[in-house]
Amino acid sequence: MKQAIEQFLQSKSIAIVGMSSKSAKFGNLAYKELSKKNFNLYPIHPKAKKIDRALCFANFNDIKDNIDGVLISVQPTEAEKVVQSAHEAGIKNVWLQQGAQSDSAIQFCKDNGMNVVHNECILMFADPVTSFHKFHRWVWKILGKLPK
Repeated sequence: MKQAIEQFLQSKSIAIVGMSSKSAKFGNLAYKELSKKNFNLYPIHPKAKKIDRALCFANFNDIKDNIDGVLISVQPTEAEKVVQSAHEAGIKNVWLQQGAQSDSAIQFCKDNGMNVVHNECILMFADPVTSFHKFHRWVWKILGKLPK
């Protein structure tokens, strides 16, 4: 998993699926935190034009730039559809945020040669790691739970 994480984090342009008009959602937090790092972010939302002042795209095909990866933070049944759409759009790096993964979404990625990260929180790995996530990463390191 460590190699998959490192490969994903080399992505410069990342689509985010899972932002919401409810600002407490993880997708919104991830957007806010990742925008402070060296990523170009592209929120995907089927209906919203803007969320928290971020311009949203209805789907991957609406994005004119090359997308290196996609962070997915939706229900597992929705994640299955998202990884299929990402594959159709030529996206090779997928991060299924904790709670978004399903066995079939993970298997789809593997079967289609996509780099997939699952059961991990991107905010524990996207440098620089800050706030609670820095402490959480330190605890996992002490306990030997960081991916190898």
